[in-house]
Amino acid sequence: MSDLIPVHSETAHSESTQMTQVDPETAERFIAEKNIGERIKRLRLKKSMGLVELGRHTGLSASFLSQLETGRVIPTLRNLARIAMVFSKDLAYFFESEPSSIFRIHRQKDRVRMPQTGAENPSYFFESLGYMIPDRAMDPYLAEFLPQEKGIESRAHLHPGFEFLYILHGELGLFHGGVRYVLETGDAAYFDSNTPHSYQCAGKRPASAIIVTMHQAPQLAATVVRPPAPAAKPAGG
Repeated sequence: MSDLIPVHSETAHSESTQMTQVDPETAERFIAEKNIGERIKRLRLKKSMGLVELGRHTGLSASFLSQLETGRVIPTLRNLARIAMVFSKDLAYFFESEPSSIFRIHRQKDRVRMPQTGAENPSYFFESLGYMIPDRAMDPYLAEFLPQEKGIESRAHLHPGFEFLYILHGELGLFHGGVRYVLETGDAAYFDSNTPHSYQCAGKRPASAIIVTMHQAPQLAATVVRPPAPAAKPAGG
């Protein structure tokens, strides 16, 4: 659900106590996990370059570079660009994912509760359960759908790939391809998200669900099989 960036499962959580801004500590941890200092040190040692020499090339002091490599300070983009140019690297080098197995725990206290995008009176709130995971093949969300007044229709959307939905509690109306389905606690749905679809709370109380959008794998180019060329006729034939 590209239109949906879904929410909160526990209705007991009041909106006033739910975090609506990115936690500074979470942001700092996100930067630290890029290991920018370690990447700079690897580049420097690979060139057999000392801190003083790197300082001469970049205009940065050796003491600052030392603090940078040990993670005690965070570089500005300007300073990082100076270092990148010394080693003929693009800035993206310092932020690209390093090859490693992916494992991440998302604590409830670190998640951000967001309202439906582009809606003055949101019909749902959501929380991303897979934020800060690079190149992820799926996007999991926790969504809470609020009861709506009669006559109000949910906005349909579509996006490449597939979508999975599991109802944690409550009743949820799922519109897919012009057909309305009502899902209850414990029900699940798996569908092609290229087809217009939308959600709407179907009960008098909020409904919560886990929603997973799966990105569509690139289509392999069709292989054209050509018939073999006719055998050459013998000379003089």
